[in-house]
Amino acid sequence: MDKLRQYARLIVRMGVNVQKGQPVVIAAPVECAEFARLLAEEAYEAGAREVIPRWIDDTMTRLKYLKADDAVFDEFPAWRREMYMDAARQKAAVISIAADDPENLKDADPGRIQRVGRVAGTTMKDYYDMMMQNQFPWCVVSVPTAIWAQKVFPGVSEAEAVEKLWDAIYTTARVTDDPVASWKTHVAALDARRDRLNAWNFQKLHYTNSLGTDLWVELPEKHEWISAGERAKTGQDFIANMPTEEIFTLPKRDGVNGVVYSAKPLALNGNVVDEFVLTFENGRIVDIKAKQGLEVLQSEISIDDGAHFLGEVALVPYDSPISQSGILFYNTLFDENASCHFAFGKAYPNFSDADDRTQEELFARGMNDSLTHVDFMVGTRDLSITGVTHDEQEVPVFVNGNFVF
Repeated sequence: MDKLRQYARLIVRMGVNVQKGQPVVIAAPVECAEFARLLAEEAYEAGAREVIPRWIDDTMTRLKYLKADDAVFDEFPAWRREMYMDAARQKAAVISIAADDPENLKDADPGRIQRVGRVAGTTMKDYYDMMMQNQFPWCVVSVPTAIWAQKVFPGVSEAEAVEKLWDAIYTTARVTDDPVASWKTHVAALDARRDRLNAWNFQKLHYTNSLGTDLWVELPEKHEWISAGERAKTGQDFIANMPTEEIFTLPKRDGVNGVVYSAKPLALNGNVVDEFVLTFENGRIVDIKAKQGLEVLQSEISIDDGAHFLGEVALVPYDSPISQSGILFYNTLFDENASCHFAFGKAYPNFSDADDRTQEELFARGMNDSLTHVDFMVGTRDLSITGVTHDEQEVPVFVNGNFVF
């Protein structure tokens, strides 16, 4: 079996774990149509009831932001919301191919980008809540596009750039002679570290490095660390990101204090943001600096009040395979798995008793809510993370950028 089909089968059978009679949604850039069709074929072979494509076109998106009537940026069609909600209600398996041009909207008005984010986030809140509560299985993957590949590998021909990016994706997504066995081993290793973190039940974490990061992050009562393998409310095991190297939880909304420096460029809303610094007081971002893309970053953080607070704490060893590749992907699916990261905005309900509590009870415990969720990378070779237990015991978690256990 060739690697392309192996990859498609891995995504269908293990990424979303398609069940007989289940609808499947595939969101894909038009440039990735060939691979989307291969995914559809594999989904039908796995017993899918129907495969529903949702096409994305960077060029059309760019034209809209540059030329459309200004009023459309405050509108979200009811039919589009119903399309997503109908699939969610049917517990469809959702596969998303993340392969955008990282700078597709670099000349667009950040105000328009923010308005779209606000109206889409408000209108689609129920859908995103269902997704983040794992009401259905979902998986984000990627395949190369020519524009993206040449951003990652400048100075070579288009064909060579695409080939190099394919090789990098196959390697990081563990498309080996036996990818299922490789993923089972990987998931087991992540689960073992997850279990150690949950056993410590840290009250807070302290981050420091030579860039200037000095950040205290408090964790809420009954927080739970999650790793690669998750279970949907349908009973299906699935893997939300391929590749993934992270173990993550949520911070306490008002329990973050200090300063954190970005470690990698961030592809955000069709723009690149780089060398930025965030300062926190009582959980809130109170100061933002950036060498590149400041206005885009400020616009996203001001989309609503919740965007001023963290919603995710994720641990990734500096020596992860993606980091060791030395490739800057300009794609958060990959770059967040090369580096410890945070996300500002909406939090996943990562509590050990989440199923027995209302959303209001979880918010009272410190879970953040927002219309956005943006991961950004902070891990460096010299990152130190110290965990502090509820009895004030200090436990090294990361030394020199890597786990100590």
